[in-house]
Amino acid sequence: MKLVLLHSPLVGPSTWMAVAPLLQARGHGVAVPDLTPIMAEDGPYYPALAEAAAAAISDPAVLVAHSGAGALIPAVAALKAVKGAVFVDALLPHPGDSWFAGVPEALGARLRAMAKDGKLPPWHAWWPKGAMETLLPDRKTGAAFLSEQTELPLAYFEERAPDAVLRTPSAYLQLSDAYAGDADSAAAEGWPVARLGLHHLAMLTHASQIAAAIEELAGTL
Repeated sequence: MKLVLLHSPLVGPSTWMAVAPLLQARGHGVAVPDLTPIMAEDGPYYPALAEAAAAAISDPAVLVAHSGAGALIPAVAALKAVKGAVFVDALLPHPGDSWFAGVPEALGARLRAMAKDGKLPPWHAWWPKGAMETLLPDRKTGAAFLSEQTELPLAYFEERAPDAVLRTPSAYLQLSDAYAGDADSAAAEGWPVARLGLHHLAMLTHASQIAAAIEELAGTL
């Protein structure tokens, strides 16, 4: 099976650095496209991110999207044939709506207040001091993950997602309580859903569990 692992546009491909080799060892072809250069450019962002992700698909593949990458799935599938998609603690597609439209008003206001010259601080700076060290206690892993994060364009969060509708067979892997609502919505649509009581970055701390869960869910598609 060919698996294309998509990281959130807010972080970098190191998201998948522990899981990718485990999936390869299980006999799967794995690609991990780097979407970070897109976020350093001018928008529109969604079409460019989708094109960068689609460029990594050489054969019909299963897309595996973490966090904000979930919103890209319909646009990627519109460019290249895919067998299915596994959403890993990920946003569900929100065609025609912006990222800000899907978060609590208080969070949106807080982030806008943090913006300077059209830029938001790196994702890890949004959270309380010590939060990343708690989630990623291994220094080497944490350093690699944090090193890829840079300032983020406010315009990305204000940009409306393409109107492409999700037509791809899909499954959902919930890792944290914050994405329980998305998992519930996926289950209501009849998707295969697995729930692990871990945390949003568990790919970096519980790689074996995540790899096994992705393989099982992808197999259902």
